[in-house]
Amino acid sequence: MKNVEKVIVKRGRKVNPTSKRQIRLAELAEKRENGTLKKGRPIDKTSKRQLRLTELRFKRELGILKKGRPVNENSNRQIRLAELAAKRANGTLVKGRPINMNSKRQQRMLNKAVNDMVLEVIS
Repeated sequence: MKNVEKVIVKRGRKVNPTSKRQIRLAELAEKRENGTLKKGRPIDKTSKRQLRLTELRFKRELGILKKGRPVNENSNRQIRLAELAAKRANGTLVKGRPINMNSKRQQRMLNKAVNDMVLEVIS
């Protein structure tokens, strides 16, 4: 095997470093490094939106900013949720579907339980 040196050749057109475009790109790169590059539209500190944003930032820092829609405590849903919370706290909340004691399955299970109890008493 022969040792082959790889030569890196720059492709494309040659760049003229003294052209207006290259000078402008160099200035932009320099400003980017310094942190003095300004992009976009300048902010007007006295505009209504900026005043509102500063007010919201101030309220956020104090922790008095309310988020979302206010809750109506007298609505049907809130009343129902309060009742459920009270039942949960008391331990009287019943979960699941109510049992129909007249169904065949419930009658069969009840008879089986009674028969088992009778067999335990007899034996």
